[in-house]
Amino acid sequence: MDAQYNPRTVEEVFRDYKGRRNGLARALTTDVEEFFRQCDPEKENLCLYGFPNEHWEVNLPAEEVPPELPEPALGINFARDGMQEKDWLSMVAVHSDAWLLSVAFYFGARFGFDKSDRKRLFGMINELPTIFDVVSGKSKTKAPTNNNHSNSKSKSNNKMKTSEPRAKQPKPQLKEEDHEDEAPDAGEDGGGAAGGGGGGEEHGDTLCGACGDNYGQDEFWIGCDMCEKWFHGKCVKITPAKAEHIKQYKCPSCMGANGGSSGSNKRARPSS
Repeated sequence: MDAQYNPRTVEEVFRDYKGRRNGLARALTTDVEEFFRQCDPEKENLCLYGFPNEHWEVNLPAEEVPPELPEPALGINFARDGMQEKDWLSMVAVHSDAWLLSVAFYFGARFGFDKSDRKRLFGMINELPTIFDVVSGKSKTKAPTNNNHSNSKSKSNNKMKTSEPRAKQPKPQLKEEDHEDEAPDAGEDGGGAAGGGGGGEEHGDTLCGACGDNYGQDEFWIGCDMCEKWFHGKCVKITPAKAEHIKQYKCPSCMGANGGSSGSNKRARPSS
């Protein structure tokens, strides 16, 4: 596959791990329909590969024995139609997490990482949610809000609060908008769908439901009205301009789980 790529330092191995992880997470979330289609049970034993450039691939295992790199779980396609889709995706996610660790520590062993290097590598890896966490929703990606606002808001009101449906803009902009709309109950931390003032740490804990990375101050995010996960706009191919015309946003996973067509996750209507 990409056997010629050999990271040699802790930082290089972590970048390799993170790229492969992001590719696998994308296959099991935003690209889940295409991934499901490629895992045809009628085909031979198939594996899910992630690559350092954040791409993924469903393919036959390497022919050489032993392989240059550890191989992912074999035959993931055979269980596709014999399980609930959610359970099948979770199973693939668990095996993918195990494969990622095996590849990372294979590089560590090959290039002589000592105890300190291995500990530092695992610590860096452990800061990221696992793929299973992302797929199962355990790495909760709800927007950080105060309790009063969260209990009183409706999805429709939340979408109308800014020009984007449940979308995070850079904090200075939303802080002003939310302050105007919500001044009576701004609370101790400034309130609002995307937070402000003392809510910076909460933003840092918000994770993208596709790639699992943290919220960035200058990044555009959008929230799913079904599962309430948040996503980088770039991960789900939604721009701020496109979000203005979305009445109700459904992420690719929810669209697939409800058997929707490719257009049913964005019911676009003119903004009022």
